[in-house]
Amino acid sequence: MARLSRMSQVPGGAEFVEGWNIIQTLGEGAFGDVKLLISSDGETVAMKTVDLMKHPEAVDNVRKEICTHRMLVHPNVIKFLGQRKENFIQYIFLEYASGGELFDRIEPDVGMEPVQAQKYFLQLLSGVEYLHGHGVAHRDLKPENLLLDESDNLKISDFGMATIFRHKGQERTLEKRCGTLPYVAPEVLQKPYHAEPADVWSCGIILVAMLAGELPWDYPGVDCQEYLDWKESHKSLMNQRPWSKFDPIVFSLFRKILQPLPSRRYKICQIKEHPWMKKAKLRTLGGGSSESSQWPFLHSEASPPKRLMSEGDFAGSGSPMNGAMSRLASSQPDPAVVHTRSPVKLCKNQAPVFSFSQPAQPDDMILSTQMNATQMTCSQNGFQKLVKRMTRFFVSTDMAETLKRLDAAAEALAYRSKVSSPGIVRLSPSPSLIHVTLSTMDRRKMPLAFKATLMELEGQILVDLRLSRGDGLEFKRHFLSLKKQLADIVVKGLVTWPLAAATNTLP
Repeated sequence: MARLSRMSQVPGGAEFVEGWNIIQTLGEGAFGDVKLLISSDGETVAMKTVDLMKHPEAVDNVRKEICTHRMLVHPNVIKFLGQRKENFIQYIFLEYASGGELFDRIEPDVGMEPVQAQKYFLQLLSGVEYLHGHGVAHRDLKPENLLLDESDNLKISDFGMATIFRHKGQERTLEKRCGTLPYVAPEVLQKPYHAEPADVWSCGIILVAMLAGELPWDYPGVDCQEYLDWKESHKSLMNQRPWSKFDPIVFSLFRKILQPLPSRRYKICQIKEHPWMKKAKLRTLGGGSSESSQWPFLHSEASPPKRLMSEGDFAGSGSPMNGAMSRLASSQPDPAVVHTRSPVKLCKNQAPVFSFSQPAQPDDMILSTQMNATQMTCSQNGFQKLVKRMTRFFVSTDMAETLKRLDAAAEALAYRSKVSSPGIVRLSPSPSLIHVTLSTMDRRKMPLAFKATLMELEGQILVDLRLSRGDGLEFKRHFLSLKKQLADIVVKGLVTWPLAAATNTLP
Protein backbone atom coordinates (compact mmCIF):
# COMPACT_ATOMS: atom_id res chain seq x y z
CA MET A 1 0.00 0.00 0.00
CA ALA A 2 2.80 2.43 0.82
CA ARG A 3 4.41 1.85 -2.56
CA LEU A 4 1.09 2.24 -4.35
CA SER A 5 0.27 5.52 -2.59
CA ARG A 6 3.67 6.99 -3.34
CA MET A 7 3.46 6.02 -6.99
CA SER A 8 -0.05 7.39 -7.33
CA GLN A 9 1.16 10.80 -6.23
CA VAL A 10 4.17 11.08 -8.53
CA PRO A 11 3.45 14.01 -10.88
CA GLY A 12 3.69 13.52 -14.59
CA GLY A 13 3.52 9.73 -14.74
CA ALA A 14 3.80 6.67 -12.51
CA GLU A 15 3.09 2.99 -12.74
CA PHE A 16 -0.09 2.17 -10.84
CA VAL A 17 0.31 -1.56 -11.41
CA GLU A 18 2.53 -3.44 -13.83
CA GLY A 19 1.82 -2.31 -17.39
CA TRP A 20 -0.54 0.52 -16.36
CA ASN A 21 0.59 4.13 -15.89
CA ILE A 22 -1.03 7.14 -14.28
CA ILE A 23 -0.68 9.88 -16.86
CA GLN A 24 -2.10 12.97 -15.17
CA THR A 25 -5.21 14.54 -13.70
CA LEU A 26 -8.28 14.78 -15.94
CA GLY A 27 -10.57 16.65 -13.56
CA GLU A 28 -10.97 17.77 -9.98
CA GLY A 29 -13.73 17.58 -7.39
CA ALA A 30 -14.16 18.79 -3.84
CA PHE A 31 -13.11 15.41 -2.42
CA GLY A 32 -10.52 14.22 -4.92
CA ASP A 33 -9.68 13.96 -8.58
CA VAL A 34 -9.92 11.70 -11.60
CA LYS A 35 -6.83 10.52 -13.43
CA LEU A 36 -6.16 8.80 -16.71
CA LEU A 37 -4.69 5.31 -16.65
CA ILE A 38 -3.16 4.03 -19.87
CA SER A 39 -1.59 0.65 -20.55
CA SER A 40 1.51 -0.03 -22.59
CA ASP A 41 -0.69 -1.25 -25.44
CA GLY A 42 -2.89 1.85 -25.42
CA GLU A 43 -5.95 0.87 -23.36
CA THR A 44 -7.37 3.70 -21.28
CA VAL A 45 -9.38 3.93 -18.06
CA ALA A 46 -10.53 6.90 -15.98
CA MET A 47 -9.72 6.52 -12.28
CA LYS A 48 -11.38 8.53 -9.53
CA THR A 49 -9.28 8.86 -6.40
CA VAL A 50 -10.68 9.97 -3.04
CA ASP A 51 -8.68 10.26 0.18
CA LEU A 52 -11.28 9.26 2.77
CA MET A 53 -9.00 10.17 5.67
CA LYS A 54 -8.61 13.69 4.35
CA HIS A 55 -12.33 13.89 3.48
CA PRO A 56 -14.27 11.74 5.98
CA GLU A 57 -17.46 13.57 5.00
CA ALA A 58 -17.21 11.93 1.58
CA VAL A 59 -17.42 8.34 2.85
CA ASP A 60 -21.19 7.99 2.58
CA ASN A 61 -21.36 9.75 -0.77
CA VAL A 62 -18.66 7.55 -2.26
CA ARG A 63 -20.32 4.37 -1.01
CA LYS A 64 -23.64 5.54 -2.38
CA GLU A 65 -22.16 6.42 -5.76
CA ILE A 66 -20.46 3.04 -6.05
CA CYS A 67 -23.61 1.14 -5.09
CA THR A 68 -25.67 3.11 -7.58
CA HIS A 69 -23.28 3.18 -10.52
CA ARG A 70 -22.10 -0.42 -10.28
CA MET A 71 -25.55 -1.80 -11.14
CA LEU A 72 -25.89 0.29 -14.30
CA VAL A 73 -24.95 -1.22 -17.67
CA HIS A 74 -26.24 0.67 -20.71
CA PRO A 75 -24.70 2.03 -23.94
CA ASN A 76 -25.54 5.60 -22.90
CA VAL A 77 -24.20 5.40 -19.36
CA ILE A 78 -20.48 5.61 -18.56
CA LYS A 79 -19.36 2.10 -17.67
CA PHE A 80 -18.44 1.35 -14.08
CA LEU A 81 -15.44 -0.96 -14.36
CA GLY A 82 -14.83 -1.59 -10.69
CA GLN A 83 -13.46 -0.19 -7.46
CA ARG A 84 -10.53 -0.76 -5.19
CA LYS A 85 -9.87 0.51 -1.68
CA GLU A 86 -6.38 0.76 -0.21
CA ASN A 87 -6.77 1.67 3.46
CA PHE A 88 -8.18 5.20 3.23
CA ILE A 89 -7.74 5.66 -0.51
CA GLN A 90 -10.81 4.81 -2.59
CA TYR A 91 -10.34 4.20 -6.32
CA ILE A 92 -13.25 4.03 -8.77
CA PHE A 93 -12.51 2.85 -12.32
CA LEU A 94 -14.64 4.10 -15.19
CA GLU A 95 -14.81 4.01 -18.94
CA TYR A 96 -12.71 6.78 -20.50
CA ALA A 97 -14.74 8.93 -22.89
CA SER A 98 -12.34 10.40 -25.45
CA GLY A 99 -14.95 12.42 -27.35
CA GLY A 100 -15.12 15.17 -24.74
CA GLU A 101 -18.07 16.86 -23.06
CA LEU A 102 -21.36 17.63 -24.77
CA PHE A 103 -21.19 21.34 -23.99
CA ASP A 104 -18.08 21.61 -26.15
CA ARG A 105 -20.20 20.77 -29.22
CA ILE A 106 -22.60 23.64 -28.49
CA GLU A 107 -21.76 26.98 -30.11
CA PRO A 108 -22.73 29.82 -27.75
CA ASP A 109 -25.94 31.61 -28.83
CA VAL A 110 -26.16 29.30 -31.87
CA GLY A 111 -26.36 25.72 -30.66
CA MET A 112 -25.77 22.84 -33.06
CA GLU A 113 -27.38 21.27 -36.10
CA PRO A 114 -30.89 20.00 -35.25
CA VAL A 115 -30.10 16.53 -36.62
CA GLN A 116 -27.13 16.27 -34.27
CA ALA A 117 -29.19 17.56 -31.36
CA GLN A 118 -31.86 14.97 -32.11
CA LYS A 119 -29.29 12.20 -32.05
CA TYR A 120 -27.85 13.27 -28.69
CA PHE A 121 -31.30 13.90 -27.24
CA LEU A 122 -32.51 10.43 -28.23
CA GLN A 123 -29.44 8.91 -26.61
CA LEU A 124 -29.93 11.03 -23.49
CA LEU A 125 -33.56 9.93 -23.23
CA SER A 126 -32.53 6.31 -23.73
CA GLY A 127 -30.01 6.53 -20.90
CA VAL A 128 -32.35 8.37 -18.53
CA GLU A 129 -35.19 5.96 -19.29
CA TYR A 130 -32.86 3.10 -18.38
CA LEU A 131 -31.87 4.81 -15.10
CA HIS A 132 -35.49 5.37 -14.14
CA GLY A 133 -36.34 1.79 -15.05
CA HIS A 134 -33.78 0.73 -12.44
CA GLY A 135 -35.12 3.16 -9.85
CA VAL A 136 -32.22 5.60 -10.17
CA ALA A 137 -32.55 9.38 -10.39
CA HIS A 138 -29.48 11.25 -11.66
CA ARG A 139 -30.43 14.69 -10.27
CA ASP A 140 -27.66 16.67 -11.99
CA LEU A 141 -28.21 16.26 -15.72
CA LYS A 142 -26.46 19.00 -17.70
CA PRO A 143 -24.12 19.16 -20.73
CA GLU A 144 -21.04 19.11 -18.51
CA ASN A 145 -22.09 15.69 -17.17
CA LEU A 146 -22.75 14.21 -20.60
CA LEU A 147 -19.65 12.76 -22.26
CA LEU A 148 -19.03 11.47 -25.77
CA ASP A 149 -17.13 8.33 -26.67
CA GLU A 150 -14.79 7.85 -29.61
CA SER A 151 -17.78 6.98 -31.82
CA ASP A 152 -19.59 10.20 -30.81
CA ASN A 153 -22.17 8.39 -28.66
CA LEU A 154 -23.49 10.16 -25.60
CA LYS A 155 -22.69 8.79 -22.14
CA ILE A 156 -24.30 9.94 -18.89
CA SER A 157 -21.65 10.43 -16.19
CA ASP A 158 -21.15 11.82 -12.68
CA PHE A 159 -23.41 9.88 -10.31
CA GLY A 160 -22.32 11.77 -7.21
CA MET A 161 -25.82 13.20 -6.76
CA ALA A 162 -27.74 10.13 -7.93
CA THR A 163 -30.11 8.33 -5.60
CA ILE A 164 -32.47 5.35 -5.51
CA PHE A 165 -36.09 6.50 -5.63
CA ARG A 166 -37.75 3.15 -6.31
CA HIS A 167 -37.01 -0.24 -4.78
CA LYS A 168 -39.06 -3.42 -5.11
CA GLY A 169 -41.93 -1.43 -6.60
CA GLN A 170 -42.04 1.07 -3.76
CA GLU A 171 -41.41 4.67 -4.83
CA ARG A 172 -40.53 7.56 -2.58
CA THR A 173 -40.53 11.29 -3.11
CA LEU A 174 -37.27 13.17 -2.73
CA GLU A 175 -36.50 16.00 -0.33
CA LYS A 176 -32.98 17.24 -0.99
CA ARG A 177 -32.31 20.08 -3.41
CA CYS A 178 -29.79 18.65 -5.84
CA GLY A 179 -28.61 19.80 -9.23
CA THR A 180 -27.44 22.91 -11.06
CA LEU A 181 -29.80 25.88 -10.88
CA PRO A 182 -30.51 26.62 -14.58
CA TYR A 183 -31.25 22.91 -15.17
CA VAL A 184 -33.28 21.99 -12.07
CA ALA A 185 -37.06 21.57 -12.21
CA PRO A 186 -39.14 24.16 -10.33
CA GLU A 187 -40.50 21.57 -7.89
CA VAL A 188 -36.94 20.73 -6.76
CA LEU A 189 -36.71 24.23 -5.29
CA GLN A 190 -39.93 23.64 -3.35
CA LYS A 191 -39.77 19.93 -2.34
CA PRO A 192 -40.83 17.21 -1.91
CA TYR A 193 -40.69 16.16 -5.55
CA HIS A 194 -40.93 13.10 -7.77
CA ALA A 195 -37.67 11.91 -9.31
CA GLU A 196 -38.65 11.07 -12.88
CA PRO A 197 -40.31 14.34 -13.98
CA ALA A 198 -37.46 16.31 -12.38
CA ASP A 199 -34.88 14.52 -14.55
CA VAL A 200 -37.12 14.93 -17.62
CA TRP A 201 -37.21 18.69 -17.03
CA SER A 202 -33.39 18.77 -16.99
CA CYS A 203 -33.36 16.90 -20.30
CA GLY A 204 -35.60 19.61 -21.76
CA ILE A 205 -33.24 22.38 -20.67
CA ILE A 206 -30.34 20.46 -22.21
CA LEU A 207 -32.27 20.32 -25.51
CA VAL A 208 -32.82 24.10 -25.36
CA ALA A 209 -29.07 24.55 -24.89
CA MET A 210 -28.26 22.24 -27.81
CA LEU A 211 -30.66 23.96 -30.22
CA ALA A 212 -30.24 27.59 -29.12
CA GLY A 213 -26.79 27.79 -27.56
CA GLU A 214 -28.21 29.51 -24.50
CA LEU A 215 -30.27 28.78 -21.41
CA PRO A 216 -33.83 30.07 -20.96
CA TRP A 217 -33.40 31.31 -17.37
CA ASP A 218 -31.03 31.41 -14.43
CA TYR A 219 -33.35 29.29 -12.32
CA PRO A 220 -37.07 28.39 -12.40
CA GLY A 221 -38.16 30.53 -9.45
CA VAL A 222 -40.98 32.99 -8.82
CA ASP A 223 -38.58 35.95 -8.80
CA CYS A 224 -37.06 35.07 -12.19
CA GLN A 225 -38.91 37.05 -14.85
CA GLU A 226 -37.89 34.83 -17.76
CA TYR A 227 -39.31 31.80 -16.02
CA LEU A 228 -42.49 33.64 -14.99
CA ASP A 229 -43.09 34.66 -18.61
CA TRP A 230 -42.78 31.01 -19.60
CA LYS A 231 -44.99 29.77 -16.78
CA GLU A 232 -47.70 32.32 -17.49
CA SER A 233 -47.48 31.89 -21.29
CA HIS A 234 -46.84 35.59 -21.73
CA LYS A 235 -48.01 36.85 -25.12
CA SER A 236 -44.56 38.21 -26.00
CA LEU A 237 -42.87 34.89 -25.32
CA MET A 238 -42.33 34.04 -28.98
CA ASN A 239 -40.45 37.32 -29.42
CA GLN A 240 -38.06 36.52 -26.58
CA ARG A 241 -34.87 34.50 -26.74
CA PRO A 242 -34.39 31.61 -26.89
CA TRP A 243 -37.99 30.81 -27.87
CA SER A 244 -37.90 33.10 -30.91
CA LYS A 245 -35.29 30.78 -32.43
CA PHE A 246 -37.62 27.77 -32.62
CA ASP A 247 -40.24 26.82 -35.17
CA PRO A 248 -43.74 25.94 -33.87
CA ILE A 249 -43.20 22.18 -33.81
CA VAL A 250 -40.08 22.42 -31.63
CA PHE A 251 -41.73 25.02 -29.43
CA SER A 252 -44.68 22.68 -28.89
CA LEU A 253 -42.29 19.98 -27.67
CA PHE A 254 -40.76 22.35 -25.13
CA ARG A 255 -44.25 23.22 -23.94
CA LYS A 256 -44.77 19.56 -23.09
CA ILE A 257 -41.37 18.88 -21.51
CA LEU A 258 -40.98 22.15 -19.58
CA GLN A 259 -44.45 21.97 -18.08
CA PRO A 260 -44.27 23.61 -14.63
CA LEU A 261 -46.71 21.07 -13.16
CA PRO A 262 -44.90 17.71 -12.89
CA SER A 263 -48.17 15.81 -13.22
CA ARG A 264 -48.75 17.36 -16.66
CA ARG A 265 -45.17 17.06 -17.86
CA TYR A 266 -44.52 14.64 -20.70
CA LYS A 267 -43.03 11.27 -19.82
CA ILE A 268 -40.13 9.96 -21.87
CA CYS A 269 -42.36 7.58 -23.81
CA GLN A 270 -44.57 10.55 -24.80
CA ILE A 271 -41.58 12.68 -25.80
CA LYS A 272 -40.43 9.96 -28.18
CA GLU A 273 -43.83 10.02 -29.91
CA HIS A 274 -43.80 13.78 -30.52
CA PRO A 275 -43.73 14.72 -34.25
CA TRP A 276 -40.37 16.50 -33.94
CA MET A 277 -38.80 13.46 -32.35
CA LYS A 278 -40.19 11.17 -35.02
CA LYS A 279 -38.24 13.16 -37.58
CA ALA A 280 -35.07 11.86 -36.01
CA LYS A 281 -33.71 8.72 -37.59
CA LEU A 282 -33.34 6.09 -34.91
CA ARG A 283 -29.72 5.09 -34.63
CA THR A 284 -28.22 1.94 -33.26
CA LEU A 285 -26.75 2.80 -29.88
CA GLY A 286 -23.57 0.77 -29.73
CA GLY A 287 -22.16 0.04 -26.31
CA GLY A 288 -19.12 -1.98 -27.28
CA SER A 289 -17.68 -4.91 -25.41
CA SER A 290 -14.92 -5.04 -22.84
CA GLU A 291 -14.42 -8.79 -23.04
CA SER A 292 -10.89 -8.52 -24.41
CA SER A 293 -9.77 -5.93 -21.84
CA GLN A 294 -8.25 -6.76 -18.46
CA TRP A 295 -7.91 -4.45 -15.50
CA PRO A 296 -5.21 -5.48 -12.99
CA PHE A 297 -5.86 -2.44 -10.82
CA LEU A 298 -9.21 -3.88 -9.67
CA HIS A 299 -7.30 -6.30 -7.44
CA SER A 300 -8.28 -5.70 -3.83
CA GLU A 301 -5.03 -6.71 -2.14
CA ALA A 302 -2.74 -4.11 -0.64
CA SER A 303 0.17 -4.68 -2.99
CA PRO A 304 -0.12 -4.26 -6.78
CA PRO A 305 -0.77 -7.65 -8.44
CA LYS A 306 1.82 -9.16 -10.75
CA ARG A 307 -0.79 -10.69 -13.07
CA LEU A 308 -3.63 -9.37 -15.18
CA MET A 309 -7.13 -9.95 -13.83
CA SER A 310 -9.52 -12.37 -15.50
CA GLU A 311 -12.87 -11.41 -17.02
CA GLY A 312 -14.47 -12.44 -13.75
CA ASP A 313 -12.97 -9.36 -12.09
CA PHE A 314 -14.96 -6.94 -14.24
CA ALA A 315 -17.84 -5.00 -12.75
CA GLY A 316 -21.37 -4.77 -13.98
CA SER A 317 -24.75 -5.97 -12.76
CA GLY A 318 -26.37 -8.55 -14.96
CA SER A 319 -23.06 -9.76 -16.41
CA PRO A 320 -21.05 -12.92 -15.62
CA MET A 321 -18.55 -10.71 -13.82
CA ASN A 322 -21.03 -9.58 -11.17
CA GLY A 323 -19.99 -12.14 -8.56
CA ALA A 324 -16.40 -10.91 -8.47
CA MET A 325 -17.57 -7.34 -8.28
CA SER A 326 -19.73 -8.20 -5.28
CA ARG A 327 -16.61 -9.45 -3.49
CA LEU A 328 -14.70 -6.29 -4.41
CA ALA A 329 -17.49 -4.11 -3.05
CA SER A 330 -18.19 -6.12 0.09
CA SER A 331 -17.77 -3.01 2.23
CA GLN A 332 -20.54 -1.14 0.40
CA PRO A 333 -24.12 -0.86 1.68
CA ASP A 334 -26.90 -2.88 0.14
CA PRO A 335 -28.67 -0.97 -2.66
CA ALA A 336 -31.93 -1.57 -0.84
CA VAL A 337 -30.93 0.85 1.90
CA VAL A 338 -28.95 3.30 -0.22
CA HIS A 339 -31.87 5.72 -0.28
CA THR A 340 -31.46 6.44 3.41
CA ARG A 341 -28.19 8.24 2.73
CA SER A 342 -28.23 12.01 2.53
CA PRO A 343 -27.58 13.29 -1.00
CA VAL A 344 -25.43 16.28 -1.83
CA LYS A 345 -27.07 19.65 -1.32
CA LEU A 346 -27.50 22.11 -4.14
CA CYS A 347 -24.90 24.84 -4.12
CA LYS A 348 -25.76 28.20 -5.63
CA ASN A 349 -22.36 28.44 -7.28
CA GLN A 350 -23.47 25.40 -9.31
CA ALA A 351 -20.32 23.42 -8.62
CA PRO A 352 -21.31 19.86 -7.61
CA VAL A 353 -19.89 18.89 -4.26
CA PHE A 354 -18.71 15.53 -5.60
CA SER A 355 -18.40 15.64 -9.35
CA PHE A 356 -15.66 14.80 -11.78
CA SER A 357 -15.18 15.51 -15.45
CA GLN A 358 -13.23 13.04 -17.53
CA PRO A 359 -11.99 14.64 -20.76
CA ALA A 360 -8.23 15.06 -20.84
CA GLN A 361 -6.16 18.07 -21.65
CA PRO A 362 -3.05 17.83 -23.84
CA ASP A 363 -0.65 17.80 -20.92
CA ASP A 364 -2.48 14.79 -19.51
CA MET A 365 -0.51 12.85 -22.09
CA ILE A 366 2.90 14.36 -21.16
CA LEU A 367 5.08 12.51 -18.71
CA SER A 368 8.09 13.66 -16.74
CA THR A 369 11.73 12.91 -17.51
CA GLN A 370 11.63 10.01 -15.04
CA MET A 371 10.06 7.63 -17.58
CA ASN A 372 11.20 4.23 -18.67
CA ALA A 373 10.71 2.72 -22.13
CA THR A 374 7.25 1.40 -21.29
CA GLN A 375 6.11 4.83 -20.20
CA MET A 376 7.44 6.36 -23.42
CA THR A 377 5.33 3.93 -25.43
CA CYS A 378 2.39 4.71 -23.18
CA SER A 379 2.78 8.42 -23.89
CA GLN A 380 2.73 7.95 -27.64
CA ASN A 381 -0.47 5.94 -27.31
CA GLY A 382 -1.80 8.74 -25.12
CA PHE A 383 -1.33 11.32 -27.87
CA GLN A 384 -3.27 9.12 -30.26
CA LYS A 385 -6.13 8.91 -27.75
CA LEU A 386 -6.24 12.64 -27.01
CA VAL A 387 -9.74 13.78 -26.18
CA LYS A 388 -11.59 15.83 -28.79
CA ARG A 389 -12.15 19.41 -27.78
CA MET A 390 -12.95 22.60 -29.69
CA THR A 391 -11.40 25.04 -27.21
CA ARG A 392 -7.81 24.96 -28.37
CA PHE A 393 -5.76 26.69 -31.05
CA PHE A 394 -2.18 27.10 -32.25
CA VAL A 395 -0.38 30.45 -32.16
CA SER A 396 2.50 31.86 -34.16
CA THR A 397 4.45 33.17 -31.15
CA ASP A 398 6.99 31.36 -28.97
CA MET A 399 6.27 30.23 -25.42
CA ALA A 400 7.49 33.38 -23.68
CA GLU A 401 5.63 35.74 -26.01
CA THR A 402 2.47 33.60 -25.86
CA LEU A 403 2.48 33.73 -22.08
CA LYS A 404 2.98 37.50 -22.21
CA ARG A 405 0.09 37.91 -24.66
CA LEU A 406 -2.17 35.63 -22.63
CA ASP A 407 -1.45 37.68 -19.53
CA ALA A 408 -2.33 40.90 -21.39
CA ALA A 409 -5.54 39.36 -22.73
CA ALA A 410 -6.53 38.22 -19.25
CA GLU A 411 -5.96 41.74 -17.92
CA ALA A 412 -8.04 43.25 -20.75
CA LEU A 413 -10.91 40.86 -19.94
CA ALA A 414 -10.59 41.49 -16.18
CA TYR A 415 -9.66 37.88 -15.43
CA ARG A 416 -7.68 36.87 -12.40
CA SER A 417 -4.75 34.78 -13.57
CA LYS A 418 -2.26 32.52 -11.88
CA VAL A 419 0.59 30.62 -13.45
CA SER A 420 0.21 27.32 -11.62
CA SER A 421 2.95 25.33 -13.36
CA PRO A 422 5.74 27.70 -14.32
CA GLY A 423 8.29 24.90 -14.43
CA ILE A 424 9.30 23.25 -17.69
CA VAL A 425 8.53 19.56 -18.18
CA ARG A 426 10.39 17.89 -21.02
CA LEU A 427 9.55 14.81 -23.01
CA SER A 428 11.81 14.51 -26.04
CA PRO A 429 11.08 15.54 -28.71
CA SER A 430 8.22 17.58 -27.18
CA PRO A 431 9.40 20.50 -25.03
CA SER A 432 7.70 22.63 -22.43
CA LEU A 433 4.24 23.25 -21.04
CA ILE A 434 2.82 25.89 -18.73
CA HIS A 435 -0.52 26.01 -16.90
CA VAL A 436 -2.37 29.27 -16.31
CA THR A 437 -5.57 29.32 -14.26
CA LEU A 438 -8.03 32.06 -15.24
CA SER A 439 -11.06 32.99 -13.13
CA THR A 440 -13.89 35.48 -13.36
CA MET A 441 -17.66 35.83 -12.82
CA ASP A 442 -20.09 34.86 -15.55
CA ARG A 443 -23.17 36.76 -16.70
CA ARG A 444 -25.21 35.31 -13.83
CA LYS A 445 -22.56 36.50 -11.36
CA MET A 446 -21.51 32.91 -10.74
CA PRO A 447 -17.84 31.84 -10.38
CA LEU A 448 -16.18 30.66 -13.58
CA ALA A 449 -12.69 29.19 -13.71
CA PHE A 450 -10.77 27.58 -16.54
CA LYS A 451 -7.24 26.44 -17.16
CA ALA A 452 -5.10 27.45 -20.13
CA THR A 453 -2.31 25.02 -20.96
CA LEU A 454 0.49 26.26 -23.21
CA MET A 455 2.35 23.42 -24.86
CA GLU A 456 5.13 23.42 -27.45
CA LEU A 457 4.58 20.75 -30.10
CA GLU A 458 6.91 20.37 -33.08
CA GLY A 459 7.89 24.02 -33.00
CA GLN A 460 4.37 25.40 -32.53
CA ILE A 461 2.63 26.55 -29.37
CA LEU A 462 -0.77 25.04 -28.64
CA VAL A 463 -3.09 27.00 -26.35
CA ASP A 464 -5.60 24.60 -24.81
CA LEU A 465 -8.41 25.78 -22.54
CA ARG A 466 -10.46 23.54 -20.27
CA LEU A 467 -13.33 24.34 -17.93
CA SER A 468 -12.49 23.88 -14.25
CA ARG A 469 -15.55 25.32 -12.55
CA GLY A 470 -18.81 26.87 -13.69
CA ASP A 471 -21.21 26.72 -16.62
CA GLY A 472 -20.02 25.17 -19.88
CA LEU A 473 -21.79 27.59 -22.20
CA GLU A 474 -20.41 30.56 -20.29
CA PHE A 475 -16.95 29.04 -20.57
CA LYS A 476 -17.36 28.71 -24.35
CA ARG A 477 -18.33 32.42 -24.56
CA HIS A 478 -15.24 33.42 -22.62
CA PHE A 479 -13.09 31.15 -24.77
CA LEU A 480 -14.27 33.03 -27.87
CA SER A 481 -13.57 36.38 -26.20
CA LEU A 482 -10.06 35.29 -25.25
CA LYS A 483 -9.39 33.91 -28.71
CA LYS A 484 -10.52 37.22 -30.21
CA GLN A 485 -8.03 39.06 -28.00
CA LEU A 486 -5.29 36.86 -29.47
CA ALA A 487 -6.65 36.87 -33.03
CA ASP A 488 -3.50 38.33 -34.59
CA ILE A 489 -1.34 35.42 -33.39
CA VAL A 490 -3.87 32.58 -33.83
CA VAL A 491 -2.77 30.21 -36.59
CA LYS A 492 -5.60 29.94 -39.12
CA GLY A 493 -6.30 26.97 -41.34
CA LEU A 494 -5.35 23.34 -40.94
CA VAL A 495 -2.17 22.10 -39.33
CA THR A 496 -0.20 18.99 -40.15
CA TRP A 497 0.50 17.84 -36.62
CA PRO A 498 -1.67 14.79 -35.68
CA LEU A 499 -3.35 16.78 -32.92
CA ALA A 500 -5.37 18.53 -35.63
CA ALA A 501 -7.73 15.58 -35.66
CA ALA A 502 -8.84 16.54 -32.15
CA THR A 503 -8.45 20.30 -32.47
CA ASN A 504 -10.56 23.07 -33.92
CA THR A 505 -7.91 24.90 -35.96
CA LEU A 506 -10.20 26.99 -38.13
CA PRO A 507 -10.61 30.73 -37.44
